[in-house]
Amino acid sequence: MDEFMKAAIEEAQKGLNEGGIPIGSVIVHNGKIIGRGHNRRVQKGSVILHGEMDAFENAGRQPASVYRESVLYTTLSPCPMCSGAILLYGIPKVIIGENKTFMGDEEHLKSHGVELEVLQDETCINMMNKFINENPTLWNEDIGV
Repeated sequence: MDEFMKAAIEEAQKGLNEGGIPIGSVIVHNGKIIGRGHNRRVQKGSVILHGEMDAFENAGRQPASVYRESVLYTTLSPCPMCSGAILLYGIPKVIIGENKTFMGDEEHLKSHGVELEVLQDETCINMMNKFINENPTLWNEDIGV
């Protein structure tokens, strides 16, 4: 596993340690993390702070060219909201830790030319399975069920 997925997993673990949902993300430009984040919906009482959205927020305002040259790493398949942000900012490639516990809007991303790489990483899968089994109500709220 590369250092950037490890960083996304570290973010997911931070979220879990804070009492939130263990999903983490980093945005990488030219081999350097420019934004990192984790799902903070519970911690902040937010309706939008998914891991990817938090990473975008922490990356801040960047020239459009920076986002168009970046790779987003996320521990879980991006939902429709996060996929919209990926498209809005022109991220060309997303590396996904896993999509077994949740299949996000991958087809929509692909239809817009975004390159996806799904790792099916056991750490990501196990972390989400454990969380979902222990917190089904919170998980269903997060995915809009």
